[in-house]
Amino acid sequence: IFSIVVFGSIVNECYVNKDSQHPELLCIFNENESACSYGIAVGLIAFFGCIFFFVVDLYFQQISSVKDRKRAVLLDLGFSGFLAFLWFVAFCFLANQWQRTTLTRGFSQGADAARAAITFSFFSIIIWVVLALRALQRYRLGTDMSLFATEQFGTDPSASYPGYPGGSGVESTETYQSPPFTETLEPNPKGYQVPAY
Repeated sequence: IFSIVVFGSIVNECYVNKDSQHPELLCIFNENESACSYGIAVGLIAFFGCIFFFVVDLYFQQISSVKDRKRAVLLDLGFSGFLAFLWFVAFCFLANQWQRTTLTRGFSQGADAARAAITFSFFSIIIWVVLALRALQRYRLGTDMSLFATEQFGTDPSASYPGYPGGSGVESTETYQSPPFTETLEPNPKGYQVPAY
């Protein structure tokens, strides 16, 4: 959502006329076209990356190969870290160019959109760092194979089912206990008479 706000506000309101005598559209960030282009590019990359990793998360349990699951988690980790860096650069670049901008009458109409792009670039840094930490945690969980539980069985079709990890898989008769409430049942317990109908 933050990426939509960033590239949407830049595309819609950050290209303005400087004044009525200059009909060409200029980037509001210090008339630097690179600032607007960079903000749009990072926003689009983040948006499509989010869609891709959302689909990967939906189908993650159906990935049967341990190697493929590990690759998916590592790709998520790398992409999240990379985007956190890109958003940090975007925030610094846009904030720096906005600080150098002299607001004319034409530029003042896109000032709110420029501030929104800078603000949501900052929030995007935090979001992507959190996503990178989540991917790192998921990777660490996977290294002890608990994430990849479907691979605990052998690939050989004639392989036997593994035994219970805590014991040998064979019950002994020494630990057998009688079921509860199985006292000897008398046909007519003491003090109780069967009613005759």
